[in-house]
Amino acid sequence: MKVQQYQQGQPCWLELATHDWAAGKAFYQALFGWGADDMPMPEGHYTMLQIEGDDIAAMYPMPQEMQALPTHWMVYFAVDDVDVTADIVKQAGGQVVAGPHSVGDAGRMALCTDPEGSRFALWQGQDHIGIKRTQEPNTLCWVELACRDTAGAKQFYSQVLGYHTKLADMADFEYTEWYVGEQAVGGMMAMTEEWGDAPAHWMNYFAVEDCDASVVKAKNLGATVCVPATDIPNVGRFSVLNDPQGGFFSIISLVDPTA
Repeated sequence: MKVQQYQQGQPCWLELATHDWAAGKAFYQALFGWGADDMPMPEGHYTMLQIEGDDIAAMYPMPQEMQALPTHWMVYFAVDDVDVTADIVKQAGGQVVAGPHSVGDAGRMALCTDPEGSRFALWQGQDHIGIKRTQEPNTLCWVELACRDTAGAKQFYSQVLGYHTKLADMADFEYTEWYVGEQAVGGMMAMTEEWGDAPAHWMNYFAVEDCDASVVKAKNLGATVCVPATDIPNVGRFSVLNDPQGGFFSIISLVDPTA
Protein backbone atom coordinates (compact mmCIF):
# COMPACT_ATOMS: atom_id res chain seq x y z
CA MET A 1 0.00 0.00 0.00
CA LYS A 2 1.32 3.45 -0.91
CA VAL A 3 1.65 6.01 1.89
CA GLN A 4 0.73 9.64 1.22
CA GLN A 5 1.19 11.22 4.67
CA TYR A 6 2.00 10.51 8.30
CA GLN A 7 0.36 11.55 11.54
CA GLN A 8 2.18 12.69 14.68
CA GLY A 9 3.79 9.68 16.36
CA GLN A 10 3.70 7.23 13.46
CA PRO A 11 7.02 5.54 12.61
CA CYS A 12 7.88 7.13 9.27
CA TRP A 13 11.52 6.37 8.38
CA LEU A 14 14.40 3.98 9.00
CA GLU A 15 18.12 4.52 8.58
CA LEU A 16 20.92 1.98 8.81
CA ALA A 17 24.25 3.39 9.99
CA THR A 18 26.89 0.87 8.99
CA HIS A 19 30.64 0.32 9.28
CA ASP A 20 30.81 -1.38 5.86
CA TRP A 21 28.42 0.33 3.48
CA ALA A 22 29.04 -1.96 0.50
CA ALA A 23 28.64 -5.17 2.50
CA GLY A 24 25.56 -3.87 4.31
CA LYS A 25 23.95 -2.83 1.06
CA ALA A 26 24.64 -6.23 -0.50
CA PHE A 27 23.19 -8.09 2.50
CA TYR A 28 19.88 -6.22 2.69
CA GLN A 29 19.39 -6.12 -1.07
CA ALA A 30 19.87 -9.89 -1.23
CA LEU A 31 17.63 -10.55 1.79
CA PHE A 32 14.73 -8.23 0.95
CA GLY A 33 15.14 -7.66 -2.78
CA TRP A 34 15.45 -3.91 -2.31
CA GLY A 35 16.61 -1.59 -5.05
CA ALA A 36 19.07 1.19 -4.24
CA ASP A 37 19.59 4.81 -5.24
CA ASP A 38 23.07 5.94 -4.19
CA MET A 39 23.50 9.66 -3.55
CA PRO A 40 27.08 10.93 -3.04
CA MET A 41 27.95 12.47 0.34
CA PRO A 42 31.31 13.49 1.87
CA GLU A 43 31.67 10.19 3.76
CA GLY A 44 30.60 8.02 0.82
CA HIS A 45 26.99 7.48 -0.21
CA TYR A 46 23.56 8.00 1.31
CA THR A 47 21.53 5.17 -0.21
CA MET A 48 17.77 5.15 -0.59
CA LEU A 49 16.57 1.55 -0.32
CA GLN A 50 13.53 1.06 -2.52
CA ILE A 51 10.73 -1.17 -3.74
CA GLU A 52 9.80 -0.39 -7.34
CA GLY A 53 11.35 3.06 -6.96
CA ASP A 54 9.52 3.89 -3.72
CA ASP A 55 11.76 4.76 -0.75
CA ILE A 56 11.28 2.43 2.22
CA ALA A 57 14.51 3.01 4.18
CA ALA A 58 18.04 4.38 3.83
CA MET A 59 21.60 3.54 4.78
CA TYR A 60 24.91 5.36 5.04
CA PRO A 61 28.51 4.71 6.16
CA MET A 62 29.20 5.98 9.65
CA PRO A 63 31.49 9.04 9.72
CA GLN A 64 34.59 9.06 11.90
CA GLU A 65 32.82 10.58 14.90
CA MET A 66 30.36 7.65 14.97
CA GLN A 67 32.89 4.83 14.60
CA ALA A 68 32.62 3.86 18.28
CA LEU A 69 28.96 2.97 17.80
CA PRO A 70 27.90 -0.46 16.50
CA THR A 71 26.10 -0.82 13.19
CA HIS A 72 22.48 0.04 13.95
CA TRP A 73 19.05 0.90 12.62
CA MET A 74 17.42 4.19 13.65
CA VAL A 75 13.66 4.70 13.68
CA TYR A 76 12.19 8.13 12.94
CA PHE A 77 8.79 9.25 14.23
CA ALA A 78 6.66 11.77 12.35
CA VAL A 79 5.91 15.04 14.16
CA ASP A 80 3.99 18.14 13.18
CA ASP A 81 6.68 20.51 14.49
CA VAL A 82 10.13 19.12 15.22
CA ASP A 83 11.30 22.19 17.16
CA VAL A 84 8.33 22.09 19.51
CA THR A 85 8.61 18.32 19.96
CA ALA A 86 12.35 18.52 20.65
CA ASP A 87 11.63 20.95 23.48
CA ILE A 88 9.06 18.51 24.87
CA VAL A 89 11.66 15.72 24.74
CA LYS A 90 13.89 17.78 27.06
CA GLN A 91 11.00 18.77 29.33
CA ALA A 92 10.02 15.10 29.66
CA GLY A 93 13.51 14.03 30.74
CA GLY A 94 15.04 12.99 27.42
CA GLN A 95 17.94 14.52 25.53
CA VAL A 96 18.30 16.08 22.10
CA VAL A 97 21.59 14.75 20.77
CA ALA A 98 21.58 16.59 17.44
CA GLY A 99 19.35 19.22 15.82
CA PRO A 100 16.76 20.26 15.19
CA HIS A 101 18.08 21.03 11.73
CA SER A 102 16.86 21.02 8.15
CA VAL A 103 17.86 18.33 5.67
CA GLY A 104 17.70 20.40 2.50
CA ASP A 105 14.11 20.57 1.29
CA ALA A 106 13.39 17.01 2.41
CA GLY A 107 12.36 17.93 5.95
CA ARG A 108 13.55 18.79 9.40
CA MET A 109 14.90 16.38 12.01
CA ALA A 110 16.28 15.91 15.51
CA LEU A 111 18.13 12.96 17.04
CA CYS A 112 17.02 12.19 20.59
CA THR A 113 17.30 9.76 23.48
CA ASP A 114 14.61 8.91 26.01
CA PRO A 115 15.32 8.96 29.78
CA GLU A 116 16.62 5.37 29.65
CA GLY A 117 18.93 6.06 26.71
CA SER A 118 17.00 4.58 23.78
CA ARG A 119 17.87 6.46 20.59
CA PHE A 120 15.22 7.64 18.15
CA ALA A 121 14.71 10.50 15.72
CA LEU A 122 11.97 13.01 14.96
CA TRP A 123 10.99 13.89 11.40
CA GLN A 124 8.94 16.80 10.10
CA GLY A 125 8.54 15.89 6.47
CA GLN A 126 8.48 18.46 3.69
CA ASP A 127 9.44 17.16 0.24
CA HIS A 128 10.12 13.69 1.70
CA ILE A 129 7.44 12.26 3.99
CA GLY A 130 9.41 9.08 4.68
CA ILE A 131 8.56 5.45 3.95
CA LYS A 132 6.40 5.29 0.83
CA ARG A 133 4.99 1.77 1.24
CA THR A 134 3.50 -0.27 4.05
CA GLN A 135 1.43 -3.39 4.71
CA GLU A 136 3.36 -5.46 2.17
CA PRO A 137 6.37 -7.81 2.31
CA ASN A 138 9.83 -6.35 2.94
CA THR A 139 8.54 -3.13 4.48
CA LEU A 140 8.47 -1.86 8.06
CA CYS A 141 5.38 -3.13 9.85
CA TRP A 142 6.06 -2.63 13.59
CA VAL A 143 8.45 -0.95 16.04
CA GLU A 144 9.04 -2.13 19.58
CA LEU A 145 10.67 -0.55 22.62
CA ALA A 146 12.53 -2.84 25.00
CA CYS A 147 13.20 -1.07 28.30
CA ARG A 148 13.32 -1.59 32.06
CA ASP A 149 11.18 1.33 33.22
CA THR A 150 7.96 0.71 31.31
CA ALA A 151 5.95 3.13 33.45
CA GLY A 152 8.44 5.91 32.78
CA ALA A 153 8.49 5.11 29.06
CA LYS A 154 4.69 5.28 28.88
CA GLN A 155 4.74 8.71 30.43
CA PHE A 156 7.60 9.94 28.22
CA TYR A 157 6.32 8.81 24.83
CA SER A 158 2.74 9.76 25.61
CA GLN A 159 3.98 13.28 26.40
CA VAL A 160 6.37 13.52 23.43
CA LEU A 161 4.45 11.77 20.65
CA GLY A 162 0.89 11.87 21.93
CA TYR A 163 0.55 8.10 22.29
CA HIS A 164 -2.10 6.35 24.26
CA THR A 165 -1.51 2.76 25.32
CA LYS A 166 -3.32 -0.55 25.68
CA LEU A 167 -2.22 -3.84 27.20
CA ALA A 168 -2.11 -6.62 24.62
CA ASP A 169 -3.51 -10.07 25.30
CA MET A 170 -0.28 -11.93 26.03
CA ALA A 171 -0.37 -14.96 28.32
CA ASP A 172 3.25 -15.08 29.49
CA PHE A 173 4.25 -11.45 29.92
CA GLU A 174 2.97 -7.89 29.88
CA TYR A 175 3.04 -6.24 26.46
CA THR A 176 1.99 -2.66 25.85
CA GLU A 177 0.84 -1.34 22.47
CA TRP A 178 1.38 2.25 21.35
CA TYR A 179 -1.60 3.85 19.62
CA VAL A 180 -1.98 6.83 17.30
CA GLY A 181 -5.73 7.35 17.25
CA GLU A 182 -7.20 3.91 16.56
CA GLN A 183 -4.02 2.52 14.98
CA ALA A 184 -1.52 0.40 16.93
CA VAL A 185 1.86 1.54 15.60
CA GLY A 186 4.23 -0.29 17.93
CA GLY A 187 4.74 -2.01 21.24
CA MET A 188 6.78 -2.13 24.42
CA MET A 189 8.09 -4.96 26.55
CA ALA A 190 9.97 -4.98 29.85
CA MET A 191 13.60 -6.11 29.86
CA THR A 192 14.10 -8.78 32.53
CA GLU A 193 17.31 -10.17 34.08
CA GLU A 194 17.58 -12.50 31.07
CA TRP A 195 18.53 -9.47 28.94
CA GLY A 196 21.72 -9.02 30.96
CA ASP A 197 23.34 -5.63 30.45
CA ALA A 198 21.80 -5.01 27.00
CA PRO A 199 20.79 -1.33 26.71
CA ALA A 200 17.21 -0.20 26.21
CA HIS A 201 16.46 0.15 22.52
CA TRP A 202 13.93 0.39 19.71
CA MET A 203 13.56 -2.67 17.45
CA ASN A 204 12.13 -2.57 13.93
CA TYR A 205 10.16 -5.41 12.34
CA PHE A 206 10.06 -6.09 8.61
CA ALA A 207 7.14 -8.03 7.19
CA VAL A 208 8.08 -11.15 5.21
CA GLU A 209 6.00 -13.79 3.44
CA ASP A 210 7.72 -16.78 5.08
CA CYS A 211 9.62 -16.26 8.33
CA ASP A 212 11.40 -19.62 8.30
CA ALA A 213 12.56 -19.27 4.71
CA SER A 214 13.78 -15.73 5.41
CA VAL A 215 15.73 -16.93 8.46
CA VAL A 216 17.49 -19.57 6.35
CA LYS A 217 18.23 -16.97 3.66
CA ALA A 218 19.59 -14.49 6.24
CA LYS A 219 21.86 -17.16 7.77
CA ASN A 220 23.20 -18.09 4.35
CA LEU A 221 24.00 -14.40 3.81
CA GLY A 222 26.00 -14.25 7.05
CA ALA A 223 23.40 -13.16 9.62
CA THR A 224 23.22 -14.49 13.17
CA VAL A 225 19.93 -15.76 14.57
CA CYS A 226 19.29 -14.24 18.01
CA VAL A 227 15.74 -15.54 18.41
CA PRO A 228 14.74 -18.46 16.16
CA ALA A 229 11.47 -18.44 14.26
CA THR A 230 8.77 -18.37 16.95
CA ASP A 231 4.99 -18.23 16.81
CA ILE A 232 3.01 -15.40 18.42
CA PRO A 233 -0.58 -16.67 18.72
CA ASN A 234 -3.02 -14.77 16.50
CA VAL A 235 -0.22 -12.43 15.33
CA GLY A 236 2.35 -14.31 13.26
CA ARG A 237 5.77 -15.93 13.30
CA PHE A 238 8.86 -13.84 14.00
CA SER A 239 12.62 -14.02 14.40
CA VAL A 240 15.28 -11.62 15.68
CA LEU A 241 18.42 -11.39 13.56
CA ASN A 242 21.81 -9.69 13.61
CA ASP A 243 23.16 -8.71 10.22
CA PRO A 244 26.80 -9.64 9.44
CA GLN A 245 27.99 -6.37 11.02
CA GLY A 246 25.90 -6.81 14.19
CA GLY A 247 22.95 -4.58 13.32
CA PHE A 248 19.86 -6.14 14.86
CA PHE A 249 16.38 -6.26 13.35
CA SER A 250 13.34 -8.52 13.34
CA ILE A 251 11.26 -10.18 10.65
CA ILE A 252 7.69 -11.38 10.96
CA SER A 253 5.21 -13.23 8.77
CA LEU A 254 1.87 -11.89 9.90
CA VAL A 255 -1.34 -13.87 10.25
CA ASP A 256 -3.85 -12.89 7.59
CA PRO A 257 -6.80 -11.48 9.57
CA THR A 258 -9.14 -12.33 6.68
CA ALA A 259 -8.05 -15.97 6.52
